[in-house]
Amino acid sequence: MTSRERVLAALNHSEGDRVPIHDSPWATTVRRWHEEGLPAGVTPQQYFGFEFSGTGADLTLRMPTEVVEETDEYRIAWDGNGALRKNFRHSTSTPECIDFKIKTAADWYAWKPKLEIGRDRVPWEGGLAAMRAVRDAGLWFPYSAATGYDKTQGVVGSERLLMAMATDPEWCADMFMTWTEMIIASATMMIDGGFVFDGAFLYDDMGYRNGPLFSPRMYRELCQPAHAKVCDFFHRYDLKVILHSCGNVGPLVPDLIDAGFDCLEPLEVKAGMDLIALKERYGERLAFMGGIDVRAMAHSDPAVIEREIREKVGMAKRGGGYIYHSDHSVPDNVSFERYQYVMELVHKHGQY
Repeated sequence: MTSRERVLAALNHSEGDRVPIHDSPWATTVRRWHEEGLPAGVTPQQYFGFEFSGTGADLTLRMPTEVVEETDEYRIAWDGNGALRKNFRHSTSTPECIDFKIKTAADWYAWKPKLEIGRDRVPWEGGLAAMRAVRDAGLWFPYSAATGYDKTQGVVGSERLLMAMATDPEWCADMFMTWTEMIIASATMMIDGGFVFDGAFLYDDMGYRNGPLFSPRMYRELCQPAHAKVCDFFHRYDLKVILHSCGNVGPLVPDLIDAGFDCLEPLEVKAGMDLIALKERYGERLAFMGGIDVRAMAHSDPAVIEREIREKVGMAKRGGGYIYHSDHSVPDNVSFERYQYVMELVHKHGQY
């Protein structure tokens, strides 16, 4: 089977030749692997056969960008969403958010008219060339974008957004729906212009260590309408939709299914997400991607990761509906040798 066929089989809850494989190592992890044997000029996707490669459009606010401070250790700059962020050069981590240009509903509504989707937001030449290469290689090619709560917290800040969801829900719902409308407009333009997508991979982090960042009721009232609209759009093209949502989003799963998502990723173990329990409870209605504890990958005893993969992949693959991925991204305490072993185990236990 090609990667495209394999991924589509999993998303359609049918068994292929083996489970599909994809992953997301940190940049510092990739640097380590190159020092430990990953050939120069070869990416982990090429070496290990990861099976996704997608693209999207520029959905930023297109605010002016500006570097404020730059040292050997970090870089502070305003980004296109009007966020002042501090990124560290020698480690992979979530950037420190220092300030935002959108602080109020008035700020938002003053800027919103500038968010129309035009052809200049689409990477036509490079994107179409990349699509042709990906499709020639048989990989699964999704439309990719951040959306919903996660996209919005990158514009106004997490604390401000969570407070506004309680005090000014109409503003928040408007922001969430705006991203959906931008995704639909850009994807429509891209499809009409020659892009052929195999599905959609949308990013909306809504969980933290112990549970969702807001209640299921608040999700249904503010987030779900935008999610349902974007899922309905892709489903009209017969395209499956994968949702990436970090942290513990377990209490939201029934509502995510109702919104129309076809697959949930990455299933963070350290946040309390349990792949086997989710598969048993929701496996007939939702596919799963991830759930393999990266802490087990780095454990000194290789038997720990062998048990993790044997038990979880062995169960989750039954009847289709499972795609291998780490439970978030592969950190740089996982050696190249150990990750090679991880891949050997996934191929061994992922066969049908």
